[in-house]
Amino acid sequence: MCGITGWVAFDQDLTTARTTLDAMTATMACRGPDAGGVHLERHAALGHRRLAVIDIAGGAQPMTVEQDGRLLAALTYSGEVYNHLELRAELEAAGHRFRTRSDTEVVLHAYLQWGHEFAARLNGMFAFALWDARTEELLLVRDRMGVKPLYYHRTADGVLFGSELKAVFAHPSVRPAVDLDGLRELLGMTKTPGHAVYRGMAEVEPGHVIRIRRQGLTAHRYWSLEAREHTDDLDTTVSTVRALLDDIVERQLISDVPLCTLLSGGLDSSAVTALAARALSAAGHGPVHSFAVDFVGQSENFHADAVRATPDSPYARMVAEHVGADHRTIELDSASLTDLVHRDAVLRARDLPVGFGDMDTSLLLLFRAVRQHSTVALSGESADELFGGYHWFHDPATVAADAFPWVASMAEITGPSARPGAGLLAPDLLARLDLESYRAQRYREALAEVPHLDAADPFERRMREVSYLSLTRFVRILLDRKDRMSMATGLEVRVPFCDHRLVQYVFNTPWAMKSFDGREKSLLRAAVRDTLPAAVADRVKSPYPSTQDPDYPLGLRTELAEATDDPKAPIHALLDPAALADTLRPDSDPQANRAATELALDLNAWLRGYEVSLEL
Repeated sequence: MCGITGWVAFDQDLTTARTTLDAMTATMACRGPDAGGVHLERHAALGHRRLAVIDIAGGAQPMTVEQDGRLLAALTYSGEVYNHLELRAELEAAGHRFRTRSDTEVVLHAYLQWGHEFAARLNGMFAFALWDARTEELLLVRDRMGVKPLYYHRTADGVLFGSELKAVFAHPSVRPAVDLDGLRELLGMTKTPGHAVYRGMAEVEPGHVIRIRRQGLTAHRYWSLEAREHTDDLDTTVSTVRALLDDIVERQLISDVPLCTLLSGGLDSSAVTALAARALSAAGHGPVHSFAVDFVGQSENFHADAVRATPDSPYARMVAEHVGADHRTIELDSASLTDLVHRDAVLRARDLPVGFGDMDTSLLLLFRAVRQHSTVALSGESADELFGGYHWFHDPATVAADAFPWVASMAEITGPSARPGAGLLAPDLLARLDLESYRAQRYREALAEVPHLDAADPFERRMREVSYLSLTRFVRILLDRKDRMSMATGLEVRVPFCDHRLVQYVFNTPWAMKSFDGREKSLLRAAVRDTLPAAVADRVKSPYPSTQDPDYPLGLRTELAEATDDPKAPIHALLDPAALADTLRPDSDPQANRAATELALDLNAWLRGYEVSLEL
């Protein structure tokens, strides 16, 4: 896994732009701590920072391919292609010759062999920029599910791009600016495809190739979820899911560096860990290494609620013992979670004040600890979106709501026009934002994309919509979080449940099969039950943990008071003074105002640290 950046300018000579390219590339050092490189020619400048995972000695980038001393193409690449060995064999049979063992070189030759259709042959998580020196065009390519990020900014004569927004902001011609629509996207929980919050910035959409030529920019979609008739019976469906998972996990265990799993004790991560343990054992390797996160005093402070019925740690230990894993629990305290240095690191990783609070900070600190032992980790993201694990899949009122299901679910708590944490924002700002109308517009756009089968009954049609929205909108919020927090520490996290073969198959499985035992994630539970302790296989869904230490919200309130004591604090322009005063009252409940406090602190740090121009 790596960080990429670059610049194409058809009206300039970029061979003199080394200083600027170096500055852009340096911002990606966290994503690629092992090595760096640049490629410069007249109209293209490519930068790369490398996290060496496959072919450590031979996979340096940017990578080029020449013929008779003439440059054909150059590539700066981030990601993993899990079918690169099969593709290599096919390309060698077609006459291609390779000088490395890296999947990067396979991607280059795949383009030379199959042209613009090559992306559809890749199985993996990736984002890359390929410069075709023969035709002078740049291709920006992103994987099907959007596991790896890629942003771009159009210029008068070309484009700037980077794995993260900060790489583009390192170019002297770009300054961070956010308008009203950008703030809506930031606060709306809609994850609109292509929207990057900052004015003038865009995100390469998952499953797309962006083509930049002198004539302009065009986008081509090479993959999307399709409506297909599901003809397999239940037993065949369960066995197919299991066969796919076995193949996916085995492929994703290939690595030339230490590898582990992230184990929470929930069904998803436990399934990945158990299947990884079996695959490693069958290959004659040692035990799977696994990691979990917990909080100091969590056992004493934990109390069950509507979201989390049980703590994670006992179940994680149970799975580790069952599969013979070498397991470690990373325990964090409230002082670490409120530490300004750590919170600033989260913001710098995100480039945006997303407002996930301690769940972001704890994930960053977990990944830092994991990175001391492993370079690659397998994780369970996307299983809930794929197999129907969230509450909103099973609550009739939420399913029937004319809104994004996660928004409808949150609205029961926060109200229809706000988001978690928006309670401190000024009423006139919330009125101008009109988040309810913005979400409704984005929801209608998303519904129009959903592929349906003819003659589907109304309930099956609606559940297909809920699944589609979850797989093309909500999951990308979590994939972004996973990517930024892991790559900030130089850790590559692989997500087996995002394999497009599995996603396409399960998407078209009827809802009656996905919930055949009357519970969430019926298919996944049936497919992996034989690998897990019964208590884990039957455990009720519990989301990523959040600290329940009462010192944490108290620390946040103290920090908010200190921040807003400064009359020049930029956050004052966005806050409701009355709500702020109420939140800071000594007798107010800091836990009740926790999300609002986290968001306010993040916004303040962002506006100050990034010198954002708000054009509202």
